[in-house]
Amino acid sequence: MPDLNSTLATALTTRYQKLSAALHDQAAPLTDDEFWRKPFPFGNSVGHLLLHLTGNLNYYVGAEIAHTGYIRDRPQEFSTPTHPAKQEVLNHFDEAIKIVLNTINHQSEEDWSKPYAAKSTDAHTRLEILLICATHLHHHIGQIMYLTFELQQNRQ
Repeated sequence: MPDLNSTLATALTTRYQKLSAALHDQAAPLTDDEFWRKPFPFGNSVGHLLLHLTGNLNYYVGAEIAHTGYIRDRPQEFSTPTHPAKQEVLNHFDEAIKIVLNTINHQSEEDWSKPYAAKSTDAHTRLEILLICATHLHHHIGQIMYLTFELQQNRQ
């Protein structure tokens, strides 16, 4: 029977992999132009949401747990005037997911409950921030699903 540490690592790894695949599925049908287009006068583009998700994971997990040295510029995630190719943005997201998965799989039983403190979060342990980041990712994938639907409807 697996121990709690390996059960947690497996469950979180599986969840992040599924969420990453879901995000890729939503971005796949979009052209580079659609990826950056806002279908509504309010809100964000898929591209900006993906920059935000990448920054979120790189900061809360990469910088704060894995000590990658990542420096976050959160306002830039939503306002960058440059629009890199969709694939480039997805590649950066995939790199952030790899950092998350590697971090998860290197946690000892004691690491899960280690104190955690970072800007703009109420997480108190490493396990808690990994759960918060997963739900945050899931939340924005829901938004991306709606944006992708609208962008594809606008093609007709």
